[in-house]
Amino acid sequence: MEMTSKSPESSNEPSESPFKQGAAVIEKALKTVPLAPGVYRMLDQAGQVLYVGKAKNLKKRVTSYTKMNGQSTRIMRMVSLTRSMEFVSTHTEVEALLLEANLIKKLKPRYNIILRDDKSFPYILITGDHDWPQISKHRGARSRKGEYYGPFASAGAVNETLATFQRIFPLRSCTDSEFQNRTRPCLQYQIKRCAGPCVGLISCDDYLTVVDEARSFLSGKSHSLQQKLAERMQAASDELDFEQAAVLRDRLKAMAHIQSKQTINLPNVEEVDVIAAHQEGGQTCVQVFFVRSGQNFGNRAHYPSHNKDDEPADILSAFIGQFYDGRPAPRRIWTSHSLEEAELIADALSISSERKVKIETPKRGPKRELVEHAILNAKGALARRMAENATQRKHLAGVAELFGMAEPPSRIEVYDNSHISGTHSTGALVVAGPDGFEKKAYRKFNIKNQDLAPGDDYGMMREVLTRRFSRLQKEDPDKAGPESSGSREQWPDLILIDGGQGQLSVAQDVFDELGITDVALVGIAKGPDRNAGRERFFMTGKAPFSLPEKDPTLYFLQRLRDEVHNFAITTHRAKRSRAIGKSPLDEIPGIGGKRKKALLNRFGSAKGVEQAALSDLEAVEGISKATATTIYNFFHENG
Repeated sequence: MEMTSKSPESSNEPSESPFKQGAAVIEKALKTVPLAPGVYRMLDQAGQVLYVGKAKNLKKRVTSYTKMNGQSTRIMRMVSLTRSMEFVSTHTEVEALLLEANLIKKLKPRYNIILRDDKSFPYILITGDHDWPQISKHRGARSRKGEYYGPFASAGAVNETLATFQRIFPLRSCTDSEFQNRTRPCLQYQIKRCAGPCVGLISCDDYLTVVDEARSFLSGKSHSLQQKLAERMQAASDELDFEQAAVLRDRLKAMAHIQSKQTINLPNVEEVDVIAAHQEGGQTCVQVFFVRSGQNFGNRAHYPSHNKDDEPADILSAFIGQFYDGRPAPRRIWTSHSLEEAELIADALSISSERKVKIETPKRGPKRELVEHAILNAKGALARRMAENATQRKHLAGVAELFGMAEPPSRIEVYDNSHISGTHSTGALVVAGPDGFEKKAYRKFNIKNQDLAPGDDYGMMREVLTRRFSRLQKEDPDKAGPESSGSREQWPDLILIDGGQGQLSVAQDVFDELGITDVALVGIAKGPDRNAGRERFFMTGKAPFSLPEKDPTLYFLQRLRDEVHNFAITTHRAKRSRAIGKSPLDEIPGIGGKRKKALLNRFGSAKGVEQAALSDLEAVEGISKATATTIYNFFHENG
């Protein structure tokens, strides 16, 4: 792979049309563009990436942008904004496709089709690095030794499967440390979700037999396993071992329960992802169904960001490249629409997944029925989303009218603080827009100012807003702010402060100091006796006012205020719990978990260790003379 030089900015006269200015930049860049596969980037005046594309022949592909005839409005606008270009040449078109998907996912260019939800998917893990394998939910890098089954569409799908699964296969879910230190069986044993291997209630051979049965079930061999369990149940009954027969009967019932919930039954399909798109009103929903070992492991809806004139097949092509960037693709992918570059995409996925991947568009039979099922789900999900968005837009319009804004806000930021008597103080920010709450944009602020008086809410709010908007001014001084503009955060149209006139005055002072004048500021405070429904709103230069108790806009604003309040409390509690869990022993060099446990067992607490004599420390099992001296010196030299 070889990077070509960045093209210089155009020196065209301002009198030229914007398109001609952009086309001139592209024509100048063509002088150094190779006749080879690669990836190109179009950048605007501020250096932000507008578009990332790949080509089998870079020069031929980029030349097409210089011609005005036949271009869509979107392309015309994109070329008009282009002020420089960057190129990366690659050895093959497949390599270019992989690089393009990676750059789009990383840079999020404004004019590309963007997969906005790139969260990793959970798996079920049966560990292979312990004599007594553990079963658990796993998300992230698959670095631990063992068998991974999935992916599942959501953590909820995994949790539900595990809850039923452990009724069939009572495997331990505890950590290795918990397993090692137990002296009596836990609650999981009492409710028959674990066989109690930690205290020897099942032999190793019998436990490993259950592990093998679990692997068989997750690998799609459920029918043969059911037959074996039925035979064992009958044999136990014939031998009058009715207790064992009842256990096997319950396992068979639970297995049948899992199978009865399957709406997909393709026993001959080892692994396939079914990807279907439905488009309506300029929006697209892409449904992904995960089928593994003939079983449905759930589905998830995605809503890629794209232009209204993008076709479903083009959206699916872009979606697949980004969806499997960083995660292994299955051996088969079935799509609802035929992809123009299906073979090329499959070759790229085969390279990244290190196994043969095939992309197909089924036309008939059970495969097509499954694709149609996915399309139906995509259609329903999109209809629900559009209905929710319409309601959200109506609420935003009500907010704009209430606060005298020229147009409905596209981004609302809501702020609150949380503390107990001034300790573990935290600030919280939640964000809402046309698509509802934007969880990825939530932020928490650890209050750093040590000079604040305990419980100084005004000082905390001043610090939070100053830090937030000072940084935003540095990152985006021109308020370009579209969410698709790379790493820059978006400027809000409206700020809601959980508080009354005092909090609003602090926020106004911060904005005056920073010279910010075009963001609406509103304080929202509960009314007399802090009753919800009697909130009062505060705006600079206006008298406080309230809304009728059943006003839909009031209900919407209450939801925003409650969301930031709950987020602030949750953040504060987490910070307080971490502080409670800390021990001075954690800071002593050479004191790990085992020695820490020995010390606490002997002296009862970190305070007891601190007060212990050197000779007492030396008497603790596992504590050498040198280590005891280190512990003693830590407390007495730093005390």
